[in-house]
Amino acid sequence: MTLTAPVPAASAVSVVPGVSLPVRRAAKAAALTLLPSGLWRVLIAVGIPVGWKAGDALHADNFPGIGSLYLIALSTFAECLGLLTLGLVQRWGEEVPRWIPRLGGRRIPPPAAVVPAALGAVAVTVITVLSAFGWNANFTQSPTAPSGAAYWFMTLCYAPLLLWGPLLALVTAAYWRRRRLHG
Repeated sequence: MTLTAPVPAASAVSVVPGVSLPVRRAAKAAALTLLPSGLWRVLIAVGIPVGWKAGDALHADNFPGIGSLYLIALSTFAECLGLLTLGLVQRWGEEVPRWIPRLGGRRIPPPAAVVPAALGAVAVTVITVLSAFGWNANFTQSPTAPSGAAYWFMTLCYAPLLLWGPLLALVTAAYWRRRRLHG
């Protein structure tokens, strides 16, 4: 009787050989940068007060309600966009998963992933940096905006978004380089 180690099955979500650990970590970090702001919006959506004062659309008295669907959908959509970064370090970013009818198993042309990812990295970086420059003015001048600890909590939840664009750019550049060199 011989004992052999089990061979791991190829998986549609397996990490692609040749992707360095720092690039894999950057991809995961990029996806996670959206989580704090998304959770902050979910707190509002379920009616937990996060500092907005009466008269503001985000005041806890307005939730839960129809606006909750918008906040949860926005958070879900943003996180899904962030999770697409993982495709740049996993097999499904290079080859269409086999379970997709007619397209399964086909190689994804590098520009099909690189162009939207690069444009997204630029757009997200510009939007978050411009927002950061106006952050204090937007919230300190509004009488209904969070103040004190609630302001700092909101700021801490949104601050990681500043890393999303640069991390996405780094992972996109690594993907382009790897696909150009290794197909």
